[in-house]
Amino acid sequence: MQPAALTPDVPKRSPIEQARFNMIEQQIRPWDVLDTRVLDLLAAVPRERYVPIRYQQLAFVDTEVPLGFDQFMWPPRVEGRCLQALQLRTGERVLEVGSGSGYLAALMAATGASVTSYEIQGELARRARNAIVNNGVERVEVHKGCGVSVLNAAAEKWDAIVLTGSVPFLPDAWLQQLNDGGRLFAVVGESPAMHARLYTRTAGAVTYTHLFETDMLALENAPHRNAFVF
Repeated sequence: MQPAALTPDVPKRSPIEQARFNMIEQQIRPWDVLDTRVLDLLAAVPRERYVPIRYQQLAFVDTEVPLGFDQFMWPPRVEGRCLQALQLRTGERVLEVGSGSGYLAALMAATGASVTSYEIQGELARRARNAIVNNGVERVEVHKGCGVSVLNAAAEKWDAIVLTGSVPFLPDAWLQQLNDGGRLFAVVGESPAMHARLYTRTAGAVTYTHLFETDMLALENAPHRNAFVF
């Protein structure tokens, strides 16, 4: 009689870690997020700590999570696709327009980038700032203010810009604020058919890559075509 084969002990995951694992394997990876660095970050940065207490049951669900003030946290798969597209590097400077919960800023900072984030809703800015501080996240500054106004002022250049709400079109002046090699993630268009795109500035020329189709709430103070002259 042959001895029974030994089965290696597999550490049992806690319910919350199992839910996080399922989020990555059943939602994010099947949506073509295959960069192991991004998947590792999504496993390491605790999403549940940025979700409002009343919606904790939605922390790992494939849905938008309400934040109040008619604002929502992106679904996990969108966060993953955005992070994968940006390919942030240590030392890069990122402008985030719309802090929301602070989770995306925390993910971006975990790549080694420095994030300056603007949130127009004062209470959401306060919550995002508290979440960043309470979770010991470094290299993130959350400001109460209008990120669109910051872009319109054109006072600085960035290695990456992330718009967390949609815009009907992307002003060329915003793209000029990217450093050479800089990237801008934006959802462009009108409901219900919008396009998530990654814009890249190289040697003065800007190209974009279509990432996926979606439908997303517009940024507050989003540009209108009659507001810019080209």
